Amino acid sequence: MLATLKKAFGYFAVAAVLLILFIPGFAKMQGLRDKNMDLEDKIRRLNIENALLHQELSRIGSDPVYKEKIAREKMGVVRKGEIPIKIVPQKKR
Repeated sequence: MLATLKKAFGYFAVAAVLLILFIPGFAKMQGLRDKNMDLEDKIRRLNIENALLHQELSRIGSDPVYKEKIAREKMGVVRKGEIPIKIVPQKKR
């Protein structure tokens, strides 16, 4: 019985040492796997955004009406003879 107990304790000690050695590496690997999945998701979102920006760029280059709309809305460009009117919101009291 004592020999069996010593053998069981030996197995337990070996298992404990192996756990102590491999658990930090396993935890780090899991963290890196999670970070990798987050980065892959970010890459997918950025690729979609990039494709949309390329579409808008080609539309700006080929559609003069859209180009004028962008210039008017975002840059405040007006045609010759037009008078720009700026609406200033009133301050809240």
